[in-house]
Amino acid sequence: MEEEERILTKAEAAEFGEFKRARREAEVAFTLGKLILDASRRETDRAALKAVCAAAVKLKTASVTVSPVNVLAAQKLLAKSEIPVSCIVGGTGESLISIKKTEAKKALRLGAKEVRLVLCYSQLTGGGLNYLKREIRRVRRAARKRTLTVSLEDHSLTADEVGLGVRAACAGGADGVCVRGETEFVLRAVKESAGRVQVEAAGVENAEQLRLLLKAGAVRASTGCGERIAEELYASLNGLSRAEQSEANGPDPDL
Repeated sequence: MEEEERILTKAEAAEFGEFKRARREAEVAFTLGKLILDASRRETDRAALKAVCAAAVKLKTASVTVSPVNVLAAQKLLAKSEIPVSCIVGGTGESLISIKKTEAKKALRLGAKEVRLVLCYSQLTGGGLNYLKREIRRVRRAARKRTLTVSLEDHSLTADEVGLGVRAACAGGADGVCVRGETEFVLRAVKESAGRVQVEAAGVENAEQLRLLLKAGAVRASTGCGERIAEELYASLNGLSRAEQSEANGPDPDL
């Protein structure tokens, strides 16, 4: 004899709906914890930097990325939180290795916890794997035990050039690579790395793109739209919760 389907009471349905909502809120918070807020653009003045750091604290993001000149300011703004400062090293990529090493050491002295290395672009496009490996190893030593991520997010890079950069990152001892926020590039980086480095995606603009890139294998995502993404995630959460609440309550007895 089949077991009869049990109808939840109104109180049980409300409790069940609240449980599902709490679980989804935790999922949203977990997703926001994978965001890296980007404050490294040239137009980032002190007011913009302050706003990004405030958003990072509010959303509890993974980190905030800044240029070398803003490391100290960002560190002070985030001092009361556990959110680390990540510093871009290498400018356009064409700096000498010695200069990149010096930038990395200076950034760490000022309080940065992560270094994001821009590789030598001409060597990357020219297939200079040995040079790239040497560059990464030298900056790796300068960064010591801090997180070192290789930036491969330039929009002019091809999938093959990104693949070369990932191989160099693996051989040079980097902790991760960051590619532009397109599924093709994330999948290529994941395949090339074979789990040896973590893969991040850059330029994420909305919640749907974030979901797709995380599903493709990215472990973190860099964005200049953190608050918008949070709003979209919570809006989606609220919509799903209403539907689930209606389902849990069962059919309307007045119908």
